[in-house]
Amino acid sequence: MCSKMPEREDDHLTPATRLLEKRREMAEVEQALAAQKEAREASSCEFQMKMESLQQRREELERKEFQLKESLLKFDKFLKENDSKKARAIKKATDEKDLQKSKDKEIDRLREDTSHLVKNRAKIQAKLEKHIMFHKYLEKVLEGAEEFHEIREIIARYDTLTATHDDLMESEIGNQEKVEKQRGDLMKYTEEKNNDILSYNNQLGGLQTRLDKAQSRAVKWESKWMHIKNTAAKKTLLLGRVKMATHNLFQLVNRHQKTRRDDVDIEDTTEQLIRVRRLLPLTLHVFVLFF
Repeated sequence: MCSKMPEREDDHLTPATRLLEKRREMAEVEQALAAQKEAREASSCEFQMKMESLQQRREELERKEFQLKESLLKFDKFLKENDSKKARAIKKATDEKDLQKSKDKEIDRLREDTSHLVKNRAKIQAKLEKHIMFHKYLEKVLEGAEEFHEIREIIARYDTLTATHDDLMESEIGNQEKVEKQRGDLMKYTEEKNNDILSYNNQLGGLQTRLDKAQSRAVKWESKWMHIKNTAAKKTLLLGRVKMATHNLFQLVNRHQKTRRDDVDIEDTTEQLIRVRRLLPLTLHVFVLFF
């Protein structure tokens, strides 16, 4: 009956190292068996026993390999969980650090605000101590005033008077601005009117010069007009004499010629002259025969 080969246990090696060692041993055994098979034919019992041992060791190797894979998977899962916990721990530490910084800044700001408040409190306290005399003064005023019963009424009255004074000052400033604007407008208007007066004076001077020239020309033309009138009177007198002579001549010629005289207007001197010129040769002939 074939006996099994004793198994070696190396407890001091890691699972991965033992797995590699087992694979190496199996490779060596297979090579040895192949060499022995080629070299000689071993007995069937020995060969069967070796094959069974080899099969057992292969199964054991597969079982240990499976256990190693599970161990590796568990180890990988452990590493991932550890990394996740580490990341969460780092994030938590970072958040806590940021929160701590924020809290530190808030503490610094509150300390600064507290310092400002303490300083302001000191200033207000100093101002209060400085102005306490006014409070005492108002108390004395309240004791002597009949229309006020409390200090706040005096302060309210003061505020009313101050507001009224401010309104009056604002109104006064507005009135002053209006006065200044109107004064400026008046100065501008006066300047414009002075310029207009100067322009009108210049125009008046030009018109006066033209009037003097026109009057001089009028005197000249009046002299010429008097001369023309005198000349016209002389011409009119001469014309009247000519008309009278022409009419007398016309009557004389008609009387000698015994022609009608009523068909010619007495004022139509031109027609009378035409008649005289036409009848004059006959009249002259009669005068020659008569004399």
